[in-house]
Amino acid sequence: MRKSSLSPFLYNVGVVGATGLVGREMVRMLEKRNFPVANLRLLASERSRGEKLEFKGKKIVVEELKPSSFKVSSPEKKQSLSARLDIALFSAGASISREYAPLAAQEGIFVIDNSSAWRMDPGVPLVVPEINSHTLSKDKKIIANPNCSTIQMVVVLAPLHREARIKRIVVSTYQAVSGAGQKAVVELEEQVKAIASGKKVKPIVFPHQIAYNCIPQIDVFLEDGYTKEEMKMVNETRKIMEDESLAITATCVRVPVFRGHSESVNIETERKITPQQAREILEKTEGVVVVDDISKLKYPLPINSADSEKTFVGRIREDQSIPNGLNMWIVSDNLLKGAALNAVQIGEELIKRRIPGS
Repeated sequence: MRKSSLSPFLYNVGVVGATGLVGREMVRMLEKRNFPVANLRLLASERSRGEKLEFKGKKIVVEELKPSSFKVSSPEKKQSLSARLDIALFSAGASISREYAPLAAQEGIFVIDNSSAWRMDPGVPLVVPEINSHTLSKDKKIIANPNCSTIQMVVVLAPLHREARIKRIVVSTYQAVSGAGQKAVVELEEQVKAIASGKKVKPIVFPHQIAYNCIPQIDVFLEDGYTKEEMKMVNETRKIMEDESLAITATCVRVPVFRGHSESVNIETERKITPQQAREILEKTEGVVVVDDISKLKYPLPINSADSEKTFVGRIREDQSIPNGLNMWIVSDNLLKGAALNAVQIGEELIKRRIPGS
């Protein structure tokens, strides 16, 4: 790393899975947020080798990800200090992360992993910077980025939990197809065109037609009838909010929206909190925007969340079926706060705490 006028130091940063939907957003967020990058390396599978992505007006060639990619020197070529990474953002799937994250960590690189591979490992911090950045340390080189639907929910619920202690959460999600990757986006586009032309559609990415439909299944089913996505929300929320006593149940649904996850959330608290009190708390919460004026039909919409770094909450109202309950509607860009942005914010928090290089 080297000094700069922008920051006390500049850091060598890598993006693994750089050509995917989230990987591209990671590169864009690094530039947009003026992350202190000295050198940026882009890594992906062999089929993406040689592709070029733009970063700060320069074209950067994508390298093939190999076991030697993170070594300071290798039999293939001796890497310069400019190629030696300080921080690596991973967005290439759980199997890739399980194989390559430990290799990077062994070289002293801080890995911020967007996959599910390390989230529930007790030795790995699962971080949403606004909530639990205190779990970061120089000794924990692998850091997990939570599931997209979990992040946007806990950003809103954590301040309410601190105020009135949440006992139970019931959440139903309405998740955009971009959460399943670029092929899923293409599938929705093609199905809409096919149906408009009177043609039949054949699902490939999803188990059923997604155009003009809702699919109450994200990821595979477990023996108890829940999906892995639903249990991610349960287990990750407890870990992030550091409260294993939280009662949580989830239903996750894929909807024909390109970008932006929506959630209907019901909470029961130990102490009474009114809708107005909740609004006042959330209006002061970092990264959260309250959009809640039903007299003007104002409430969060996924179409308005696209490309925003904020998480939006509205339809905050009392649950009339229990003494201490609230309902709310939460929306966020699943590719940004739900993935790329949160990962970059974790990197920013590492730097703020002066952890890399310490």
